[in-house]
Amino acid sequence: MVPISLLIWITLETAAYLAFGRQFLHLDWPLAIVGAINCLLGLRFWMNATTWFFGMNFASPAPDLGFFGRLRIMVGEYLAFLLTFLLVIPFERLWMPVDRLPAGKCPILLVHGYGCSRGVWWLLRRRLEAAGHSVATVSLVPPYTSMGKLVPQLNQRIEEVCAATGSKQVTLVAHSMGGLICRSYLARHGNERVNRLLTLATPHAGSILSKIGFGQNSREMTPGSLWLRDMASETIKVPVISLRNAYDNYVMPQDNQRLPGARDVELPPVGHIAMLYDSRIANLLLELLNKP
Repeated sequence: MVPISLLIWITLETAAYLAFGRQFLHLDWPLAIVGAINCLLGLRFWMNATTWFFGMNFASPAPDLGFFGRLRIMVGEYLAFLLTFLLVIPFERLWMPVDRLPAGKCPILLVHGYGCSRGVWWLLRRRLEAAGHSVATVSLVPPYTSMGKLVPQLNQRIEEVCAATGSKQVTLVAHSMGGLICRSYLARHGNERVNRLLTLATPHAGSILSKIGFGQNSREMTPGSLWLRDMASETIKVPVISLRNAYDNYVMPQDNQRLPGARDVELPPVGHIAMLYDSRIANLLLELLNKP
């Protein structure tokens, strides 16, 4: 659903830019096409710039990276944003074949974040599988509904993965909002099917940026929301590692990624989406996953 709807949106958006250039600016086709591409990339530039504006104004204390260090993260995040939402998710079937789940191994289930789909895991899944892990994914839809309504889908996928592999439990690795959905699952269903949870830049205490996001789930991630207060009262039922990004451009203040009772691990400086493609993050995950 997410890949198709995003592809339709990009198609309509591009068509609108082309029509404007042709009908109102009277451009010939080559210039209209160049203009449409610039508009497509420019809108996403400002969307990305907005996250950094919020990130710098509501930032938790962190060591200064300097101008070029900060610029490197911003450029990497913008490129990752373009890759993810213009190529990866809209054309997910080209990047993400069905999960290969050999029997006899405790599988890892990757849970995506806000506004995304299983496609965002295409590179990390390959890296984990190359290291010998059995890896499953899930797409939670619709993308902008209440997080509580997505928990049954996660529960169903966990049961499917356990049945396919013969394993009694899975290891959950979740990015961003996915970590909150995993915690909600554990609150409802307990730890019978989950041996541990690793969260990547999850807004455990919410994010200021969620105030301008779409959907009920964005409202639920607003700091101090009833949903977050309810989750904070739930006892953690499995070992949890919270991988925290001190320079995150979506979760702010960045210290809101801390989860009481969980092991806190700081990530290398990287953007919120770019971390999904970063080899340093993949190596750190492998190191943590390979420990008992």
